[in-house]
Amino acid sequence: MTKKQRKKLPERRLPEMNERRNSVFGGILGDNIVLSGLMVISPVIICGDNVRNAEALIYAFTAITFFSVMIASFVPKSIPYTLKVVIYAIISSLVYIPVRLAAEEYYPEAITRIGIYFPLLAVNSLIVFQTEARFFRMKKLRMMFTLIFCILGFDAVMLLTAVIRELLAYGTINSRMADADTLISGLSQPFGGFIMLGLMCGAYRWIRSAARREKDSSRSVTDVSGK
Repeated sequence: MTKKQRKKLPERRLPEMNERRNSVFGGILGDNIVLSGLMVISPVIICGDNVRNAEALIYAFTAITFFSVMIASFVPKSIPYTLKVVIYAIISSLVYIPVRLAAEEYYPEAITRIGIYFPLLAVNSLIVFQTEARFFRMKKLRMMFTLIFCILGFDAVMLLTAVIRELLAYGTINSRMADADTLISGLSQPFGGFIMLGLMCGAYRWIRSAARREKDSSRSVTDVSGK
């Protein structure tokens, strides 16, 4: 290998390294499952009107999704896809049982308010569909970190939405009075959550497209200066 080829080698690997890094960390900002993929939006819209609900949902979603996907990754790939989906659902249902028992101890009131949307987390799209389409195509370590950041992406949106809606709808933050002069009671309702999430998705995609344009323009300037 000549010196010229050795110099070009890191340049060729750089885009690949950036792509891997973006795929791992993109779950929070670059490819958020809620704001970009519009997955697991029902709990955010219906139940994300206060921080206490958000804490219970974040705990359940994080625990159920992480342990279910990690355990399901050991299911043999030779099994037919349809049967594997059933196995994934059984695994997540078994993980759900201890998660539910612990939640009843720490979030009893929130569990009652959340209702059917709490057990539905056991069959969320990240477990049922993204396992085969995305996670199980990666090596174990990379899969684990990608999964963690995807979960954190949901958690961040859930918490941010709950804080804003509770503040503007009830004038409180985590049931503590806040200095809010104007209240918008509609934000406590599902239609208010839908509007709130729509505004967040619009802002997220605008910021993402602006960042992409900035990145493309800086790359073109670098290419021109390199020539």
